[in-house]
Amino acid sequence: MAELLHRKLERSAVGFVIAIIAAASVGGIVEIAPLFTIDETVESAPDMRVYTPLELAGRNIYVREGCYACHSQMIRTLRDEVERYGPYSLAVESQYDRPMLWGSKRTGPDLARVGGKYSDFWHVAHLINPRDVVPESNMPAYRWLATTILRTDDLPKHLAAQQALGVPYTQEMIQNAARDAYGQATPGSDFTDGVTERYGEATQISAFDGVTTQVTEMDALVAYLQVLGRLTDAAHGNAAEATSASAPAP
Repeated sequence: MAELLHRKLERSAVGFVIAIIAAASVGGIVEIAPLFTIDETVESAPDMRVYTPLELAGRNIYVREGCYACHSQMIRTLRDEVERYGPYSLAVESQYDRPMLWGSKRTGPDLARVGGKYSDFWHVAHLINPRDVVPESNMPAYRWLATTILRTDDLPKHLAAQQALGVPYTQEMIQNAARDAYGQATPGSDFTDGVTERYGEATQISAFDGVTTQVTEMDALVAYLQVLGRLTDAAHGNAAEATSASAPAP
């Protein structure tokens, strides 16, 4: 009976189109309906800050080199993942990511909480030759980043594009993007104070690649890696609340 019904439906062009639309609508509703309750499901993060120009440049390099193909930035709620990487990822942590880099591919470890886990020197050594710090690593070397001068003249355009997509960069941030990128990677320079004024005192100011005479792509990529998981404390706050709630009453 079912087979005869299917054959009859296939012979009716109008009926078959209606059936296709009905099936596609079910999938569409499942994907679209949750968006109407997004304000109730996405956490708030009043302390969330945007990427600095140097960190955004590093993120662009991260995407350009395909790092996302081997490293996810999405810690799931599974116990073994939380114990290995830290608090599970929250949607709010990626609200300024254009595009998002969550993913599920893990040739290498998840990087959602890598910020502050290792020193700048470790990251530089790892990127120059991964086997020097992780003998079993199959990651390719990116040593040319240390000698490639970072292009900063186009950073205002990058920030403006992000602003157009909803990231709350101010016109002052956009206008000072090139100077702020230089100031973040050269501690003590004339532009350093402007970085902390615009992006907050917690912004890491460092000669990320160990050299203060120039700003390289290595500076930018390490700056980006060092801020992953540190743009907001929302996830750590949720983890603390969960631990407190699950603790036995005295």
